[in-house]
Amino acid sequence: MPKPRTKRGAGREERKRKRREEPESHDKVEKKSKRPRTVDEGHDDEDGPVGIHQNGFGEKEFFGMLAEEEQEYFRRADELLELNQFPTPEERDVFLLNVYKEAEGKELKLASSQSCSRLMERLIQLATTAQKKHLFGAFAGHFLSLVQHRFASHCCEALFLRSAGVVSQELAGFVLDTTGASGDDQKPEASMEELFLVTLDELEGGLGYLITDRFASHTMRVLLLVLAGRPLDDASVKTLIKSKNKENISVAGAKVVDESNKGLRAVPESFTMATKKIIQDSTSGMDSTGVRVLATHPMGNPTLQLLLELDLTLNKIDKKSESESSGPTLLYQLLPGAPKTLSDDSSEATQFINSMIYDQIGSRLIETLITHAPGKIFKALNVNVFLPRIQGYVRNDVSSYAAIRVLNRLSKEDLVTAVEQIAPTTTQLVAKSRFNVLKTLFDRCFARGANEEIKKLMKGLKEGAGPTPADLITTLCGFKDEAEEKKKKKDAHQLSKNEYAIQSHGAQLLTTILAIPGPTKGVQESLLAISPEHLVKLATTSMPTVTVLTTALTTPSSNPAFHKSIVSALLPHVGDLATSQFGHNLVNAIVEVPSKGKERSIPFHMKESIMATLGQREAELRESWMGRSVWRTWKGDTWKTRRVDWKFWMREVDVQPEPVAAKGAKGPRGVKFEKPATDEGWREKRNKTKDSGEMVEKTEDEQ
Repeated sequence: MPKPRTKRGAGREERKRKRREEPESHDKVEKKSKRPRTVDEGHDDEDGPVGIHQNGFGEKEFFGMLAEEEQEYFRRADELLELNQFPTPEERDVFLLNVYKEAEGKELKLASSQSCSRLMERLIQLATTAQKKHLFGAFAGHFLSLVQHRFASHCCEALFLRSAGVVSQELAGFVLDTTGASGDDQKPEASMEELFLVTLDELEGGLGYLITDRFASHTMRVLLLVLAGRPLDDASVKTLIKSKNKENISVAGAKVVDESNKGLRAVPESFTMATKKIIQDSTSGMDSTGVRVLATHPMGNPTLQLLLELDLTLNKIDKKSESESSGPTLLYQLLPGAPKTLSDDSSEATQFINSMIYDQIGSRLIETLITHAPGKIFKALNVNVFLPRIQGYVRNDVSSYAAIRVLNRLSKEDLVTAVEQIAPTTTQLVAKSRFNVLKTLFDRCFARGANEEIKKLMKGLKEGAGPTPADLITTLCGFKDEAEEKKKKKDAHQLSKNEYAIQSHGAQLLTTILAIPGPTKGVQESLLAISPEHLVKLATTSMPTVTVLTTALTTPSSNPAFHKSIVSALLPHVGDLATSQFGHNLVNAIVEVPSKGKERSIPFHMKESIMATLGQREAELRESWMGRSVWRTWKGDTWKTRRVDWKFWMREVDVQPEPVAAKGAKGPRGVKFEKPATDEGWREKRNKTKDSGEMVEKTEDEQ
């Protein structure tokens, strides 16, 4: 008879079953987060790199596992670098050197390890030029697997980004590497340009599917930006190359090393040729259906956007006929026969635009196309597609973003035509919260000098917001009755992502209108009409909402009491605003408003009252960075110890630069000087005023 199964045997069988099921569960875990860092399993990623899936090209590579002692050492090193609590910089440098030595020969294991890939990223951020080149050599031959790996792809991104500046330095003929290399290691060193080109040779065979790979697509975008010499520190670039779920890995000292990567970079001609080849190889085998699929692919679309932008930048269409051009570009793959075919509604190019502009993913490609398209292509698109349907595009949640890009490129005549179509539906745009569209319309009409159109838009905006002046602020900033908010959600201050975006767009619209003479009066009347509670809410809700108030304080008003009334309503809440994340900006802005003036002033006694309130809450202010910022801006220490000097300083803002004197006008001779209670600083002040008077007299004589 067979031996009965014991508990230990049953446990062994259970572990075997779990190991067999592990690959399946691994795929499910990957869907949750690109790179989960909250839980450390205490072991390396046993599955190794993500395999190459299409056409059986390549197999999964497994780089081995770190020993337990090695893993513990590197994990501890990562913690020490993150904490950065070294007694001296020299000890930190010695520690880093030891970690680099320990990592030699284990680079692939570290990069593909769940628990240690963070350390590899930090080491890359701090690496010298020689160390970066060593890492290129260590990764050589395995880049195709590494860029598709869940963790190693981040290390490849970091290596490409941090090495971009070295290429420009070598191109200029010098590289500063203060650490030097050991005498035993003297070997012919490859240039960074050559290392990048060798890496490209490795990836060349898989470009078609790498641009849609979950992990490799981000790395390919980084590589394209490096090859094109684009700025790597712009906010727009960071959103293009960074996943939403990617953890931000940083280390003390990395910013100093990264200085060479800022701004536009000079790149060799070979990089430009390589970029053109990538664009051609990535989409050359695709037909119109394949391009459409790629345009709506969540991973492929951002890469296609970048490819299109680089294609339009590098292959600028000259004034010669298209037959003389270097060959079919990505633009003509998307819009075959353009601009001629765009006048035909049944053409492939027109159908592509019509199908993509309402697609949530595809519309982003249309935005890139509108922004960077050559003049003759955009003109044909505008005349045949966008301008006739602009009224419908601005009302739709998805196509409105493409419509905004169109409005930004229109001439004055086309803009007037567009406003004539859109103006009758302004109330509908307000109801649908298309405040970003209205902001663009006001902005472009002001820039193009279309004053009559601004009046039409302002009239429609007021009608859509509500019958009372206060409705303009409350509607655009999303301030509803507290009872309604409590019914809708438990926390009245918590906003969803969509609500926050709408509120930001509304606040930006108000800020734009404040900069336009004429309509600015409507916003100022609305600010005076709302309650002090709403003013405080405006100051403390978000940065865009408080910007409405700070802009209002810097904007002249035909109502002499406007600025005084706003500050008077906020006076009882100054202490709370000074410690608010956003409200402290408003308190700081009050300092810059003069105490005397026709169109913009806040009485001096009000400023003294604000300073007295801040002085009473000095201890509370010093506890937060917002409060300390306000205390410094208002010169609280000077107010405490040298009150007379503080008053002089506060009145300095009242001395406005005099305009060019009119004919027969006198300089500041008739200015009456009031001597302060003490003589401290009086002579210096008097001499300064005297000198300024002589300068004005000299100007009059020259005239």
